[in-house]
Amino acid sequence: MLIDDRLASVVSNHPYPLLFATISGAHLYGFPSPDSDYDLRGVHILPMRQVLGLAPPEDTITVDEQVDGLHLDLVTHDVKFYFTRLLKPNGNLLDQIFSPLVVATSTEHEELRKIARQCMTRRHSRHYLGLASSAWKRFERTEPRRVKPLLYVYRSLLCGIQLMRTGVVESNLLHLNEVFGLPYIDELVERKIGGAEEAALPEADVALHEIEYERLQRLLEQAGEASDLPEFLPDEVRTLLNDLLLRLRFAQNDDR
Repeated sequence: MLIDDRLASVVSNHPYPLLFATISGAHLYGFPSPDSDYDLRGVHILPMRQVLGLAPPEDTITVDEQVDGLHLDLVTHDVKFYFTRLLKPNGNLLDQIFSPLVVATSTEHEELRKIARQCMTRRHSRHYLGLASSAWKRFERTEPRRVKPLLYVYRSLLCGIQLMRTGVVESNLLHLNEVFGLPYIDELVERKIGGAEEAALPEADVALHEIEYERLQRLLEQAGEASDLPEFLPDEVRTLLNDLLLRLRFAQNDDR
């Protein structure tokens, strides 16, 4: 996927230096509709005086813009806030860090990727189960039933299973299905890509997907129990993140 110059332009105007900014959401997951927004996620680095002063630091900065017909949502977090969240089992952050759709990067981004590989634990299986459960509830409460939340169900479950089995983050549903070979995935993706965000699912298919949802839930639970990933973070991970944080912060130590 080529990165649209309009995305790079918005990112380059960020008020603080960026550790990275990548594309997440439907474009990363492999099923963007023609009218899908671009979800950009990243990490910014606040200067020392802003984190030491009395004013609350700008831990989160959100930019919601329409640029030459392209709608984008850019959300970045300060490096300390982000690293603190990374110490917990959060698959969304792994998606962002390892996203191949890179809009802005740095030498330290690659260093963070190496550290993030050590942040993967069996406890991440619960995170993906939670994501799938939330998406399934959205699927259940909409009439007619829509394809979009169902794709997020499958994306979460297959991503979690693959992570538990291999220790690799694969966020793209179509790439995941090259491994799992589920016969209905390609058709669901085609419905989503070929239509609008509200593409509907035939009612006759709902029972099948309920059975598959429950089956893949069990498969993810089993994969978590059998995974070679550690149960908890290795002790050195916190030290590595702390050292990287201090180097990034001191590099921004200026008089602003």
